[in-house]
Amino acid sequence: MAIVAFAVGAVISLGTSWVLVTRLERLGERVGLSEALLGLVAALAADTPEITSAVTAVVHHERAVGSGVVIGSNVFNLAALLGLGAIVAGRIELHRKVVVLGGAVASWVALVSLVCAVGLIGPLPGLVLVLVVLVPYVVLLGTRRRPTRRRETPPRWQQWLRSAVVEEESELEAAIRPRPGTRGDAVAAVASMVVVVGSSVVMERAASEVGSHEHIAGIVVGGLILAAVTSLPNAVAGVYLASRGRGAAMLSTTLSSNTFNIVLGLLLPAVFVGLALPSRQQTLIVAWYGALTVITLAFAYVGRGLRGGHGWMIVAGYAGFVAVLLAVS
Repeated sequence: MAIVAFAVGAVISLGTSWVLVTRLERLGERVGLSEALLGLVAALAADTPEITSAVTAVVHHERAVGSGVVIGSNVFNLAALLGLGAIVAGRIELHRKVVVLGGAVASWVALVSLVCAVGLIGPLPGLVLVLVVLVPYVVLLGTRRRPTRRRETPPRWQQWLRSAVVEEESELEAAIRPRPGTRGDAVAAVASMVVVVGSSVVMERAASEVGSHEHIAGIVVGGLILAAVTSLPNAVAGVYLASRGRGAAMLSTTLSSNTFNIVLGLLLPAVFVGLALPSRQQTLIVAWYGALTVITLAFAYVGRGLRGGHGWMIVAGYAGFVAVLLAVS
């Protein structure tokens, strides 16, 4: 029965997630969000299954499962969105400024996650450190370009930031620009959110029950099974964007998704119930996630994009993650 419940919950959650993403994008368009913020909204909506599964696990004192869902989803996202996307497209063109802007935030979040995982700081200081960088980043993406008064030339760093946002939005506009939403879209979004959250809770409880019955380590249940299943909507979106040549949109979706997973699925719940005790398993998977993030961004920056060969190496990095996780569990 638990296996049936997991399968049904997965199908419902994944199917309804697509409705949730599209309706929230339309509502964001209606209120006038910038293309970059629309991308963040889409990433957050697509992350609802993994965030819900992680929070449910943590609330039920299954912290290893919760941590596994978040970190496993992030590693899966890098492989399925950027790695597989590069393989499918053959080459994904990326602006270096876009890589640096989004990559700096993603790398900082991964570093803070590692510091928390080894127990050097608690979840609250970790959350604060992430928000110190994330909040200005979101504000920057939401600031529309305004003409400079009196032909004043802004400082060089402001010019760089503006140009990076412009380059990102130039691709996001074509990739995700939806029609304005209606009241029907708002109702559909609320209903979809309820369904996605409910089915994700069922899916997490069923997977944990099966894992307990079969004596499967919680980190494996979360990091491999739940992480892969709950991240499938992001993978589908990533391959779709790659096939259309929308590299910046795909990179933004991947990095934003991983950041939201850490903030909402790991650090914020841990502020109230605590993180799992530092362990070799947890430290290893968080370090792997951070290393694969940096390696992927290095490929993208040096090559001004990702080629098929880069994609295969990123996918191989995920395969190594799976092998190591199974070996240490």
